[in-house]
Amino acid sequence: MAKLFLHYTLKPGVSQDTYEAWTRTTDYPSMRGLKRVSSFTVNRVRGLLMGEGAVGFDYIEVFDIPDLDGFIAEDMGGAVVQSVMQQFMGYVDNPRFIIADEVV
Repeated sequence: MAKLFLHYTLKPGVSQDTYEAWTRTTDYPSMRGLKRVSSFTVNRVRGLLMGEGAVGFDYIEVFDIPDLDGFIAEDMGGAVVQSVMQQFMGYVDNPRFIIADEVV
């Protein structure tokens, strides 16, 4: 199963409260409703466990995607993802989309 990690900062002027309300009312139900997404969470970054300095991003999203090829081929270009992404990009700066596989 593939994992998709997104990390990003909020745009200047976007409050945590506004963004997190949108996450709860729009992002969660939309993305969790996709059949190829078995799990999806948005996580607010609190800081570093070890070391000093800024983390460099405000949020990390974690998706579990059992059928990554289907997700990319069908869901990414679909109306749900495209609508959510358009709204999402109004809130965030510098999103990084990272695909990973668990080492077993």
